[in-house]
Amino acid sequence: MIFFKGITMGVDIKKSEAVSMNERYDVIIIGGGPGGLTSAIYAGRAGRKTLLIEKGSYGGRVNTTAEIRNYPGTVRESGEGLMQRFREHAESFPTVSMKRTTVTGVEKEGDIFTVHTRRRGDFQAPCVILDLGTRPRVLGIPGEEEFAGHGVAYCATCDGEFFKDKEIYVLGAGDQAIEEADYLTRLVKKATVIVLHEEGHLDCNELAAQKAFGNPKINFVWNSTLAEIRGKDWVESLVLKNVVTGEMREVKTEGLFSFVGMVPQTDFVKDLVHCDLSGYIPVTDKMETCIPGLYAVGDCTSKFLRQIVTSAADGAVAAEASGRYASELEQIRGILSPDSGKAVFVFYNPYHSEEIEKVTKLEKKLGASQKVYRQDITRQSLLYQELGLKETVAAAYYEDGQLIKTERFQQS
Repeated sequence: MIFFKGITMGVDIKKSEAVSMNERYDVIIIGGGPGGLTSAIYAGRAGRKTLLIEKGSYGGRVNTTAEIRNYPGTVRESGEGLMQRFREHAESFPTVSMKRTTVTGVEKEGDIFTVHTRRRGDFQAPCVILDLGTRPRVLGIPGEEEFAGHGVAYCATCDGEFFKDKEIYVLGAGDQAIEEADYLTRLVKKATVIVLHEEGHLDCNELAAQKAFGNPKINFVWNSTLAEIRGKDWVESLVLKNVVTGEMREVKTEGLFSFVGMVPQTDFVKDLVHCDLSGYIPVTDKMETCIPGLYAVGDCTSKFLRQIVTSAADGAVAAEASGRYASELEQIRGILSPDSGKAVFVFYNPYHSEEIEKVTKLEKKLGASQKVYRQDITRQSLLYQELGLKETVAAAYYEDGQLIKTERFQQS
């Protein structure tokens, strides 16, 4: 499945060229959130043939944010407005295409990925960038599924207007819960926030907390969690549990907004790429996954901070890293053809002067009988990593595209 490991096992190097006549791209981006759109911008600027696939609205969940005040250069703007500018920027490049459909699976054969979609066919590329985003976490308590869309909501800007002048409850104490509760007070008569912690303790940022504490339309229920949602055709009451005393009590309400975290939408790629116990995709500082040529950006990755600005940064890094990967892949494929004869790759770190001297001597020694290719591992690390090499100076010997041996040289 991995190209260079295929070489070491004697797999035909041209196998990846024998693909079906699906439309080919230089890079395919799955998901049009801020990370994916930024990847499209950077890939487009580089002139790469780029396809971005989005199943919903371009911009993802950012579109549901009423007001953004923490994106650099944006003092105050709606999420939808900011994402529209991202999209227009990406579409300004003639090599960028966008399709709206659902991706049903991703496969890799040789060094080519095939992306399967529900209605638009299959597409292929040597690089794929995943911007899969997250969805609201559900509690799985009695009544939650039954009343979803009937008084239970997960997005204030999407559904807030349906609760105008009503008295509602908000579940959660993080940034999203408290900020959305504050937004809802523009519409509802009263918002009561259910908080697991002791009085005065919220999980949100200090600015949001102080704003909520000073909002006369926001009340709090402390040391509590939600046990059950009740009603007939619409939510009518909630059963709250005091986590200190164990007491259960029923309260009347006209609606519930739940903000108890998010879960990554990575289910359909878990057979392809490693995910952590929470379902997030671990990546390197280059946004690389465990699969060469596959990158992940934005909220679906394992990371400390999930914000528009961090997703955009991820997208820029992934686009640049994938472009370098594709160029290096093409270069090495050209060198290691089945009739390429003898070739040796010499790996070194250019920041160590003694290694440059060593490589120069090796070139003179080895160059008489075979072609020698220098590999600066700070810029050309693909083959070095695939071979599992740890030291420099090192060499990999090939004949007609097949790995013969690797060798490590001690510094003298």
